[in-house]
Amino acid sequence: MRGAEEQEATTTVPPPRANPDLVGHRAAERTLVRLYRAGRLPHAMLFAGPRGIGKATLAYRLARFVLAGGKPDPRPSPGSAAADTTLAVDPQSGVFRRVAASGHADLLTVERAWDPRRRRLRGEIVIDDVREIAGFLRLTAAEEGWRVVIVDGAEEMNRNAANAMLKVLEEPPARALLLLVSHNPGRLLPTIRSRCRRVALLPLAVSEAAALLRRYRPGLNEAEALALAAFAEGSVGRALELADGGGTELYRELVELLADAPTLNLGRLHALADRLARPDADDAYRVSEELLTRLLARIATAAAQRGDHGSDAEAVEKAMVARLARTARPERWAELYAELARRFDATRELNLDKKQSLLGAFFAIAELAR
Repeated sequence: MRGAEEQEATTTVPPPRANPDLVGHRAAERTLVRLYRAGRLPHAMLFAGPRGIGKATLAYRLARFVLAGGKPDPRPSPGSAAADTTLAVDPQSGVFRRVAASGHADLLTVERAWDPRRRRLRGEIVIDDVREIAGFLRLTAAEEGWRVVIVDGAEEMNRNAANAMLKVLEEPPARALLLLVSHNPGRLLPTIRSRCRRVALLPLAVSEAAALLRRYRPGLNEAEALALAAFAEGSVGRALELADGGGTELYRELVELLADAPTLNLGRLHALADRLARPDADDAYRVSEELLTRLLARIATAAAQRGDHGSDAEAVEKAMVARLARTARPERWAELYAELARRFDATRELNLDKKQSLLGAFFAIAELAR
């Protein structure tokens, strides 16, 4: 049996700055190594892709590699393909430890800061956060190498902060590296995007995300991990949120409730809605909203493709989706998906009755399936 310390190490997800592992994104990693070795590493890069797929993990991985002088983890055999194509740095090295502890003098991280007055994170990155970058880059590197800035959540910069960032990008100092991480790069100024080399990262394969999910949540079996990873569309971060919010049980319950649509088990449906509407069930309610809308998206996709909606789903879900997809035109399912997404947003923003919102969603699905 594993000890408590080992169990904690297994189930606690390391933050990107302290994560030595990279799952997926090998092609992007090889490209970054090649650019560095050729002396053509861009001064600014935009790591773009869905939330929770490892963008920040790759950015910190590159930052450590550059700050370590391009010296890979010595554990791979010298001259091997792994040594030539990896950004990995020895987790026991001083560079890795200082970055993990937010103590490396040549690395600055910018993200939403703590608001002491409201006692929570600010809703955006403000201009004072970005102004710190210019001062940081004017300094001589403490370790006679590069100076690296990581802006995590770059799309959260407000207008003034974005304009300040643009000035930094227009006049980058030598041996300075700016890494912007964004899951919604469309919210960035076009002029910021045009001054960065885009590193487009795709979601992980469902099997990769499921393997990570089982590493950090060992209580899940393989089928549960695959189902959650598929729902999260390759985002490990979102899959973990779903798992921690009771996503496995909710997923099964939602699928079973829809399996007989347009007939609904009203007793079971009201019991579920009562449970999710309790004040202490906010997280579970949000998970149920997401799971239900994703199920609708799968129904709409299956209706449009007139075929199997994916091999990663469980048999009960596949049968339910295939049957409902035949009951209405694809555009009708797509319209309902958009409508329910709007209703759920309004329920959260306006603090409307959660039970009635959930019941209304099921009744709308049942009506369309008639």
